Amino acid sequence: MSRAPVRESLAEKTRLYIDSHPSVKDCVAKGLINYSSLSRTIMKELDIDNEEAVMIACRRYASKLDVEYDHQMSILSILKDSRLEMRTKTCIITAKNDWSVLHKMDNLFKDLWNEDSIMQIVQSASAVTIIADKMLKERIIDTVGKMNILKIRENLVEITVKSPEKIVETSGVIAYLITHLSDSGINIEETVSCHTDTVFIVGEYDMINAYSVLTKCIQSAEETVKG
Repeated sequence: MSRAPVRESLAEKTRLYIDSHPSVKDCVAKGLINYSSLSRTIMKELDIDNEEAVMIACRRYASKLDVEYDHQMSILSILKDSRLEMRTKTCIITAKNDWSVLHKMDNLFKDLWNEDSIMQIVQSASAVTIIADKMLKERIIDTVGKMNILKIRENLVEITVKSPEKIVETSGVIAYLITHLSDSGINIEETVSCHTDTVFIVGEYDMINAYSVLTKCIQSAEETVKG
């Protein structure tokens, strides 16, 4: 026996409409909207004939967005005190997730520690991702063994957002930055979070654009959050 489809409530339709229009949602969150005008627009586009109910739904959702807006301000307060660092000539080597690979990398880590070189390793269920300076590529391949290499990506740039300690206990900062990069059409090859550092790996062709987007995020935070 099939069930009848569940109809969306008027409140849910209103929320989805606001969510699907970022500029409208931003104005609602900041209290810059004319609810009568917004309600009539929603009624027209969604074929609804109850203006009072739509307006009530808009106001109720706005009260929830107030909380989200306060949280966004906490994100901006962190970005206000953040700074950027960029490192070119980066490569990413993806290897099999095998104990022998990790054992071999352990010895290389010890050598690099003495040489003051930086290398990052991220392990997942299916692979081991190694982020390093391009100069270390052949050395890593020799250490891991060509038979264990799954993929090599070169011509990459590492952009690090260095933030204050508060980022550790504040959710949404990384998502905020990723959203801005994605909205600008930037493909993020990898992203790594290490304590107060958030690392984005992008292609050299996206280097200037990505750095510009992240710079604007920080500058906007500085202008928005005073003190």
